[in-house]
Amino acid sequence: MLHVTDLMGAEAYDAHGNFVGRVREFFIEPAESANRISHLLLSRGKFQPLVARHDQVGSVAPGTVRLNCGERALEVYQPNEGWLAVRKDLLDQQIIDTSGRKVVRVNDVDLAEQRVNGNVELRILQVDVGLPGAIRRLLQGVASPALLRKLVAKTLPKTIRWEFVNLIEPDPLRRVKLRITHERLEDIHPADLADIMEHLSAAERQSIIASLDEETAAEVLGELDARLTSQIVEKLDPEKAADILEEMAPDAAADLLGDLPQETSDELLEGMPNQEAAEVRGLLQFDPSTAGGMMNPAFPFVGENSTREEVLAWMRKQDINFDQMDSLVLLDSGAQFSGVAPVARLFLAEPAQTMKDLRPDLLVSVKVDAEEKEVFELFDKYNLRMLTVVDDNNSPIGVITVDDVVSRLLK
Repeated sequence: MLHVTDLMGAEAYDAHGNFVGRVREFFIEPAESANRISHLLLSRGKFQPLVARHDQVGSVAPGTVRLNCGERALEVYQPNEGWLAVRKDLLDQQIIDTSGRKVVRVNDVDLAEQRVNGNVELRILQVDVGLPGAIRRLLQGVASPALLRKLVAKTLPKTIRWEFVNLIEPDPLRRVKLRITHERLEDIHPADLADIMEHLSAAERQSIIASLDEETAAEVLGELDARLTSQIVEKLDPEKAADILEEMAPDAAADLLGDLPQETSDELLEGMPNQEAAEVRGLLQFDPSTAGGMMNPAFPFVGENSTREEVLAWMRKQDINFDQMDSLVLLDSGAQFSGVAPVARLFLAEPAQTMKDLRPDLLVSVKVDAEEKEVFELFDKYNLRMLTVVDDNNSPIGVITVDDVVSRLLK
């Protein structure tokens, strides 16, 4: 295995043995190959820098590169935004380790040689984020290769395979040219991704959110600190921001908009679909420290006389987030709150059993203007996972879940 530090500054010779220059940079052309070194930048004194293509490299060894062509076959270097520069864009830069779910700094890059049609192609195998790479960088050109190998042999390697590396490029135009996507990040749990983003700069956070799909972006923003969330949304394209807000739970969207300037909040609400915007506007009328300000107005409710089979058939047709649903709110014949039916009991019930047969004896709710302290006390007293919010007519208008309470307590 070779390392970029083995070849950075290496002497390059053409097919006739003539000195062409020293290796100053390695380029990857993502549009052609995600991990192949496509070009080597060679410089020599005051001469114009040249580039050697991957198919012009005959052999490589620490400190030496030999080409399979003459110097005249090499092209003069022209900057290309579609090329990823290993030294400039990778070494000492922060990347996201999508396997370890963390932000790390690159100390070195490990390369593998591959014989193709008589020439040698260099492929990026992994990035070194540990002490071995740091030692090679620090002592490059100072210690002999033998001493470096001896020192590195005493340290534990810490590498990340190239396929698990997610590059961070704040410039949206260059990100497109380099074909940098954040698809891998969408497989990371939103809470982990939020932790990662808190270690990035403002521009890097903006880059990540702008590249995620709206649903994932909404989940990540819901896990971020409120201050960071406001900063990110303010700088987003208004259309993108409105699409993300549409994917958020109404109570979370209301909390976010409540922290933004009124003009920005109004603009984003205008960009949301009418129904979602109306729900959020309704929540913004409540004091954030009351049950009304904490509740989510989007919740599943059914009649208390509905059978288990009828309710399951209805649920199959609904767009419900089952991961967050603990209970169904029950209504009596007058559309008033009559209790809740835990989902666990629903699945264990007989097909003909009604919802009122499944509800616990405890009937607890809270008025919309109740202070958050009262809400916290009810959750603690009855070990609730969900609390129904009712209006003056005892009709349910929203629910507060235990994660809403935990989020408030952690603020």
